[in-house]
Amino acid sequence: MGLARSIAGWLGAAARPPDAAAAVRESGIEPASSTGPSERKSAATVAGTLVFAGSGEGVWTERSYAALSRSGFMQNPVAYRSVRLISEAAAAIPPVLYDGPDELSEHRLLDLLKRPNPMMDGAAFVEAICGHLLLSGNAYVEASFLDGALRALHLLRPDRIRLIEGGDGWPEAYEYRAGTRVRRIAAEGPGGGPGTLLQLTLFHPLADHEGYPPLGAAQNALDLHNAAARWNRALIDNSARPSGALIYKAEGGGNLSPDQFDRLKAELESDL
Repeated sequence: MGLARSIAGWLGAAARPPDAAAAVRESGIEPASSTGPSERKSAATVAGTLVFAGSGEGVWTERSYAALSRSGFMQNPVAYRSVRLISEAAAAIPPVLYDGPDELSEHRLLDLLKRPNPMMDGAAFVEAICGHLLLSGNAYVEASFLDGALRALHLLRPDRIRLIEGGDGWPEAYEYRAGTRVRRIAAEGPGGGPGTLLQLTLFHPLADHEGYPPLGAAQNALDLHNAAARWNRALIDNSARPSGALIYKAEGGGNLSPDQFDRLKAELESDL
């Protein structure tokens, strides 16, 4: 995913003083960077005829961050475990920092990555980033400055972010909505430098600035798995007895003859 490289490049540029950043730009050198199954039952009153009606087309869950989170991560054990395995594996890799060929064991950026903010340690921070990428295709990291120095890194929920494009088609700003409050975050900092918000994306073949979540490609399989689980639960609750009603009405209010009744009963028992 290039997660470490993206964050490292952004932090390196953001932490550089404005005059140094301008010097780098002028030099032309870029910095490193319980309910049962849904059924529709109907009975038709046709003289002397039995009519069976089935359900219509299946209904698929929409592909959105909220839908994938609820139907996938929060309800499906396979999806939950898959996301956790990938996130935990990425978080288990310790961050490293180099000054040229020399590896640094102490640096303020290493301290920041070990404790990005008061509510999260480094492992939880990386796990959350991976979770956002897998469920949304996008992850947003906001840098907080105090007295001109980078002090904390915070994650913003992808479903609360709206990207605003400029006239040239490139990101101009990000709109962050929390409840009734809306905050606008510039895509670039003063003088064209890096902004305070870093967007991480996965490849999306049909979007310029948005990522596509891997779990979105598995949405149909998730729906089938969840529907099968609900159906099996409903079948167990009903003692494995099929539900429904068979109604026959002949002209003149007649009933089935004993031979017709026995034959229909035998066919239903053999089929169901």
